[in-house]
Amino acid sequence: MRPAFSVILFTVLAGMGQGLFLMLVRADALGADPHELAVGGFASVALLGAGLACSFFHLGHPMRAWRAIAMWRTSWLSREVIVLPLTIAVVALWSLEHLLGKPHTAALAAAGVVLCLALWWCTGMIYACLRFLREWAHPLTLLNFALLGWMSGATLFAAYWSVLHGAAAARLWVVAAMVLTCAGAAARLASLARNRALRPKSTPQSAIGVAAARVRQISQGTTGGSFNTREFFHGRSAAFVANVKSIALVLAFALPLVLLAAAWVWPVPGLLPAAAAAQFVGLIAERWLFFAQANHPQNIYYQAVA
Repeated sequence: MRPAFSVILFTVLAGMGQGLFLMLVRADALGADPHELAVGGFASVALLGAGLACSFFHLGHPMRAWRAIAMWRTSWLSREVIVLPLTIAVVALWSLEHLLGKPHTAALAAAGVVLCLALWWCTGMIYACLRFLREWAHPLTLLNFALLGWMSGATLFAAYWSVLHGAAAARLWVVAAMVLTCAGAAARLASLARNRALRPKSTPQSAIGVAAARVRQISQGTTGGSFNTREFFHGRSAAFVANVKSIALVLAFALPLVLLAAAWVWPVPGLLPAAAAAQFVGLIAERWLFFAQANHPQNIYYQAVA
């Protein structure tokens, strides 16, 4: 598939905001300062809001975006459109409550956690429900959306805590970020291994209905590009995709783990913000790879161009 950069940014930013909020709720349970939690909460709102704003850029008619909720009974996209603003509203109220110094109820925290989990579920199911895209049609898609968002939010929270209280005071959150990053890496590697083992169920013969022993495409069949050639194939070489994969694995998982481990052993200022920044860039590459590796069955015919 052809990755839309607006969708990439949306999923990375929103996922980081969700993960950050989960860590803030945990810190709240451990008795963290309400005003510090409020600042983190508004940062979560900003990330979720930025993700929502990015999602408008891949719409053909943004002014009609409100119509997306009409199919909520059958469409995971419609459900996502409903859940995302609700999540932003609840996280904003939770943050405002802490800013005013009146965190008197756990109801908003519980609602925010449930909505964050529901949002990951809705976003993941948009892709996991597409049975003809076998790279996506698997529970690992749901798991990856949740774990990658949560780990990036945890790393960002560890960096935030280190800025407030020093790297030594952030060791608890460093451990949490390391555990989640390891879990995210394991889930993503599992999905990559699964996708690598997939073999097309169709053939060039079945794609065009020609019962010949050997079929070789020598022409695209039209004088120019079409919707099929533009939207269902990324147009990059295998070497380019392999390089993006390496960048994603290093920046999203390996380098942050090294920096997190170093910050736990040697609490040097700057290591945790660097880990969060590297992970963000790595997740941009990872999400591009996620979309690009989905091999639409029509590419059996359209991908090869003379």
